[in-house]
Amino acid sequence: MTDPVDLTARLIRCPSVTPEEGGALELLAELLEGGGFTCRRVDRNGIANLYARWGSHGPVLGFNGHTDVVPVGDAGAWEHDPFGAEIVDGVMYGRGATDMKSGVAAFAAAALDFVAQTPPNGSIVLAITGDEEGDGVDGTVAILDWMDAQGERMDHCLVGEPTCPERMGEMIKIGRRGSMTAFFTLSGKQGHSAYPHRALNPLPAMARLMDRLASRQLDEGTTHFDASTLAITTIDTGNPATNVIPAQCRATVNIRFNDAHSSTSLGAWLKDEIERIKGEFGVDVQMSIKVSGESFVTAPGKFSDLVAQAVEAETGITPVLSTSGGTSDARFVKDHCPVVEFGLVGKTMHQVDECVPVEQIRQLKEIYLRIIRGYFAQA
Repeated sequence: MTDPVDLTARLIRCPSVTPEEGGALELLAELLEGGGFTCRRVDRNGIANLYARWGSHGPVLGFNGHTDVVPVGDAGAWEHDPFGAEIVDGVMYGRGATDMKSGVAAFAAAALDFVAQTPPNGSIVLAITGDEEGDGVDGTVAILDWMDAQGERMDHCLVGEPTCPERMGEMIKIGRRGSMTAFFTLSGKQGHSAYPHRALNPLPAMARLMDRLASRQLDEGTTHFDASTLAITTIDTGNPATNVIPAQCRATVNIRFNDAHSSTSLGAWLKDEIERIKGEFGVDVQMSIKVSGESFVTAPGKFSDLVAQAVEAETGITPVLSTSGGTSDARFVKDHCPVVEFGLVGKTMHQVDECVPVEQIRQLKEIYLRIIRGYFAQA
């Protein structure tokens, strides 16, 4: 039997802060190869990724996760060594304890035990990246690109990100909102604040633009999603003087959107708004947009039912099917195959003294084992 608690601890002790591999994927590759998996490093642009497969034919059940972690921050604020994996009163501490080295350890342990005890008539794929906490362009995307080039496929995939807000087992993610960020630069003419008629102040234009964007109700929600949101995250002129009208002002907004929109439709709306501002105030407006992901939903069905049944059987809790939260690498996997997400309680992820109860790690492994058994039993 593969101990997921021990494996989590060994992974935490690998200092794999994005983009450093830190030894985490090497550790997993050695363990998986010893269990009969064929492993392939799929590195791209300095980012380490691991593709591991047991079996040579379908059906193919995949798991996706990451071993990279966010920086420690103020190390002096930690009560426990962020890379020590200390266990105190049944709780393991360390960067990645929740997000998501425990999840990777749990599904790797479950897969290893399953193929050793009851080899399936099918295949199991583990797609593990070192670039989820970074830009993501050379992580799971690189693995999926390589799979497409090699003719490798997954029929379904489970992403092991933390999904539960408060209690283990309470939530499964069947989709995610889209995310996009718009950057605005408004330019006018600098001048003396006592002679505003000789200047062109971009600040009133920016205030009007931000008010229009923030006041707009994008929608009231859809079948599987809450209402879309727009947040102004910064407005800045960099002007320390009280008697100078600045020449430029910058602002940034972030939009989290449901399946009533796309980044293209929202981008068109933003362009219409800046054209109105140009015409009303006469300032120059420049905008750039960065899209982190489109909204998506995996329609509830046999796969989400299987995951929900496994969660309920192990925890006694009927999980809610949700699309809440931020983005995850499921936004990439959904273009390859149907995908759902289930993992631990995420309350301490990215925090000082990030931690996880060790019993939850064992419980997560058992849930993943139930999912694997059920998947190949159905097949």
